[in-house]
Amino acid sequence: MSRTTDKRRERRDERPSLRRRVMVWLFNLVLLGCVGVAGYVSVIYLRMPSLDAILHETRDATIVFLDASGDEIRSANRIMGTPVSTETLPPHVWQAIVAIEDKRFFKHGPIDMRGILRAFVSNVASGRVSSGGSTITQQTAKNIFLSREKKISRKVQELILSYWLENRFDKNQVLDLYMNRVSLVGGMRGIDAAARTMFGVPATQLSIGQSAQIAAMLKAPTTYSPLRNPDKNIARARIVLTEMVRQGYITINQARIAAQSLRPAVLTADTNRYRYWTDYVMDELRSTIGAFETDMYVYTTLDTDFQDRVSDILSQRVSPYQGAVIAMDFDGALRAMSGGADYQVSQFNRATAPRQPGSAFKPVIYLVALENGMTPDSYVNDSPFAIGDYSPKNYNERYYGDITLATAFAKSVNSVPLKLTETYGIDAVLDMAGRLGVGTKLRREYSTVLGASEMTLLDLTNIYAVIWNNGQSVRPYSITKITDMHGNTIYQRNPSDTIAIVGPETVGYMQTLLADVIDVGGTGGRARADNVLGGKTGTSNENRDAWFVGATSDKVVGVWMGNDDFAPMDSKITGGTIPAEIFKDIITNHGEK
Repeated sequence: MSRTTDKRRERRDERPSLRRRVMVWLFNLVLLGCVGVAGYVSVIYLRMPSLDAILHETRDATIVFLDASGDEIRSANRIMGTPVSTETLPPHVWQAIVAIEDKRFFKHGPIDMRGILRAFVSNVASGRVSSGGSTITQQTAKNIFLSREKKISRKVQELILSYWLENRFDKNQVLDLYMNRVSLVGGMRGIDAAARTMFGVPATQLSIGQSAQIAAMLKAPTTYSPLRNPDKNIARARIVLTEMVRQGYITINQARIAAQSLRPAVLTADTNRYRYWTDYVMDELRSTIGAFETDMYVYTTLDTDFQDRVSDILSQRVSPYQGAVIAMDFDGALRAMSGGADYQVSQFNRATAPRQPGSAFKPVIYLVALENGMTPDSYVNDSPFAIGDYSPKNYNERYYGDITLATAFAKSVNSVPLKLTETYGIDAVLDMAGRLGVGTKLRREYSTVLGASEMTLLDLTNIYAVIWNNGQSVRPYSITKITDMHGNTIYQRNPSDTIAIVGPETVGYMQTLLADVIDVGGTGGRARADNVLGGKTGTSNENRDAWFVGATSDKVVGVWMGNDDFAPMDSKITGGTIPAEIFKDIITNHGEK
C-alpha cells in the first residue's frame, strides 16, 4: 500500500474525531448557556418578594361610617374596596374586564402565545408599540408583587409569578385577585373602591355601562379615567361594550342601552361637612373597643339633614372668624358636629377644643342658688362688687340695683353670680360643676364663676342637656352599634341608667330662667323663635369667644365663634349677636324629629 493511501486513510479517521469534538463543544456551550440562564433565573427568583406575605398583605382596617338612618356617609382607610369575586358580582362586571383585557383568559395558560404573536405583528405593522400581549394572570402578578420598572429581570419575575399563580389558584381565583388589587383612581385599588369613588355604589351594584367604564380604565387608569378624561373613557367604554357583544356576554340591545347610559363620573368621595364628625367618631371608636384590625361598619347617631344645615349655615355666617356647632338630643345622642367653617382649610376640631365660656357658664352657680331655696322671683342686688383684686364690671358697665334673680340672669350681670358664690362658697359651685360632668376641668377661682376656666363646646352643651333632660344625667354618645362586614355585632350600645343631678323643682326654675334670656330684654333675644325653649349667651374677655347654647323641644344646640389664635373679635360680636342668630337659623323650620 502506498504512502499516499495511508495518509488519506489517516485523514478519514481524523474526521469523526473532529466532528465529535465540535459536537461536544456545542453541547457544552448550550449546557453552559442553560446553566447561565438557570442561574440568572435562580438569582432573580431569590430576589423576589415573599409571595405568601404579599398575597396576604396587611392593611389598615376599613371603617365605614353610617348615619342614624343606616346610610353610608364616608369611609376611612378604604384604599382597597370590599373584597369581590366572580361569585358575588353580577357577571357583566367581570365579563367587561375579560372582554377588553384578555378575551382568551379561560382558554390559555399563564401566558398567551397567540396573543403575544398578534401583538408583535400589530406593533411591527404600526411601527410602534401600540398593543401588548400580557394576560390577566401576568397583570395580576405585576400588580400584586412587582414594581413598574421596565427591566428584563422584572419581566422574568412576572413570568415566574404567572406560572406560580396559576399553579396555586384556578382561573376564577386569579381573576378575583386581579379585580381586588388592580390600581385605578386616586391611589385606590380594586374595582369596588373605584365603583364607590366614581359612581357612589359598591361593585355589586354596577350597571353594564358602569362596568364598561371601569374596564375601560384598565389599559391606562389616568388616560381613561372617567373623572379626568370622561370623553376618552366613554369612547373606550363603547369599545368594551362592542367586545362584550362579540364574545356573547351581552346582546346588541343591552349594549345600546348601556351606551346611552355612559356618563362622566362625579367624585363621590368624602364630603367635607362630615369630616369633623367622622374624625371624632374614630376617636370614640378607639376608646370604645381599643385597637382593631378587622373591617367594620360603625353605626352613628348623626342626623345628616341636620348636619348639612349646620355646615352650610356655619360656613356662611362666621367669616372672617371661625366657629363650631354641637347638636345633641336630651339623652346625649349627638346629631351634628361641625368643628370649623371649612374642613379642607383646617382639620382642627373647635367643637372639642377648650375655650373660655364666659357667661354661658353662669347656670352652674344659679343652679346652686336655686337648689338652696332661691326662686326666679327672689331679689338680689346688682352693684359693683370685688373679691380681693377681682372686680369685674358688667358688659355694658351699667348696674340695675335690686332686681329679681330672673332679671339678673336674663341680663347676664356679673356681680350677682359673684355675690351668690360668696354666699354659698366656691366649693359648692365646683361640686355642682362636677355633678354636671365638668368639675375636674375647672380652676378653684372666683373668675371661674364668670367663665374664665376653659371647657369645650361639647362639655358646655352637655351641661345644658342635663337641664333640659329634667335634671337627669347625660353622657354624650356618637356610636350605637359596630359590626364586621358580615353583620356580626362587635359592639352594641346599651342605654345606661340615668342619675338625678338636680331635683325637679330646681331644674324647673332653671328652665324658666333660660326661657327669660330669649324674651324681650334678655341677651339672647335674637335666638327667639316659636320652637325655642330657652338659651344662654356667653362672651369672654375682649370678645375672644362668643357663645350661644339653646334648646328646642328635642335638641340642645351649642354655638361658638372666635379666632384660633385667641385674638379679639370685633367688639360688636357677642354671644347674643351672630352665635344666637346662627342658632336660630339652624333650628328654624328644620322640622324636629
